[in-house]
Amino acid sequence: MSEQREQREVREHREPRGGFNKKRRGKRRKVCSFCVDKVKTVDYKDINRLGRYVSERGKILPRRITGNCAAHQRAVTVAIKNSRVVALMPYTTEI
Repeated sequence: MSEQREQREVREHREPRGGFNKKRRGKRRKVCSFCVDKVKTVDYKDINRLGRYVSERGKILPRRITGNCAAHQRAVTVAIKNSRVVALMPYTTEI
């Protein structure tokens, strides 16, 4: 009888089989910088602001990394492409 009780106590102290027993805390959600600044339109001539949304290789960073809302991410993409056409921003970096 005492062996069953010991086994039961051992089972209660173990972690669940799925993994850790700690509560998962995700990363803090990024906030759209355009919404915070209450920017109505994204200007293709504002190279300093648009440069934050382009990687070192010249690729446009995705929304999950930048934290932009969907509407502003689309506007940033169009603005970056327009500034590339007008030669304000490079298409790629030099090798």
